Amino acid sequence: MNTQEIIKKADENLLHTYNRYPIVFDRGEGVRLYDHDGREYLDFCAGIAVYALGYGNKKYEDALKKQIEKITHISNYYYSEPLADAAEKLTKAAGLDRVFFTNSGAEAVEGAIKAARKYAYLKDNACDHEIIAMEHSFHGRTFGALSVTGNSHYREPFEPMIGNVKFAKFNDYDSVEALVNEKTCAIIMETVQGEGGIYPADREFITKIRKLCDEKDILLILDEIQCGMGRSGSMFAFMQYGVVPDILTTAKAVGCGVPVGAFLMSQKVADASLVPGDHGTTYGGNPLACAAIDTVLDIFEEDKVLENVREVAPYLEQKLKETVEAYDFLKEERGLGLMRAIVFDTDKKKPGDVVKAALSKGLVLITAGTDVIRFLPPLVITKADVDEMAEKLSAALSE
Repeated sequence: MNTQEIIKKADENLLHTYNRYPIVFDRGEGVRLYDHDGREYLDFCAGIAVYALGYGNKKYEDALKKQIEKITHISNYYYSEPLADAAEKLTKAAGLDRVFFTNSGAEAVEGAIKAARKYAYLKDNACDHEIIAMEHSFHGRTFGALSVTGNSHYREPFEPMIGNVKFAKFNDYDSVEALVNEKTCAIIMETVQGEGGIYPADREFITKIRKLCDEKDILLILDEIQCGMGRSGSMFAFMQYGVVPDILTTAKAVGCGVPVGAFLMSQKVADASLVPGDHGTTYGGNPLACAAIDTVLDIFEEDKVLENVREVAPYLEQKLKETVEAYDFLKEERGLGLMRAIVFDTDKKKPGDVVKAALSKGLVLITAGTDVIRFLPPLVITKADVDEMAEKLSAALSE
């Protein structure tokens, strides 16, 4: 089939919940994608922060092929070696004690919410506990995850949500403290807001939140589905703030393409929350998914991925700052590590128009909110890739 035939077939059969660009991607290699017609694109989206290792990593692919030849799935009534290995390595990488493997980031958030509410329930047998979330946050599309997503546009068509959720202002400690009461069981937030526009947490804000949670036995849930797994320059972004969450959610790059997520917790929470029968999943933690996690963590260490992020991220930041200075319709650059954004004056130019122009020049980018283009490249990019991106971006901005 040619490109148009593929698009036509998809549009005739898929539920229309995405406005897709008229491109059919066929394969990837390194930090580049190739469409059905053979055209090359420099990828600064990485499948929305998923493909941290780039495309066609031989160690990764060989490990998955080897596992497929053995077994891809068993039920959670039994153990597997990949399950044991992945659990050991991921808890060590996160500095937490227990992990539950899910199929996605949204499911990880669902599990985190359930664990927090069960923890509170076991203290007083009450069912009216409250969760504080942040405005402009994004945690997923399932009902629990959507309930703590701080954008009413996403929630309103599907209300009522799960209830007992209040929203504070991100990086505004007073707004959080004002919502805390004896019913508060958890505070959930992204360490770096992603869909909300690439806003890193302020050090003072997250430090005060941790102290508040400790004083009142409130659980701190950090969502690092997008900003975690090395994108910040440390394995998880919270490690740069000197705090540790009670519960952590991760997904995306933890499987580097295989659909998998996880929520992790301290031993304190594990000992006083979920027990057999409280939570489960058919596919979560199967041998194939865990082989992916196990291999990804090995490659991060062997190929010094974090070191590359720390080397290349300042260069990307500087190039984007230079770009902002060159155009009067760009307002600022912000971010952390290889999770960055440029902010538009949308009265003068729309980010979506620039993304389309960039695609025509062989550069894959993605927006966030209404006024931001975000940059989420594979974590293995080089400075030469950044130079090429900056050149293509400038051409798109000038169009």
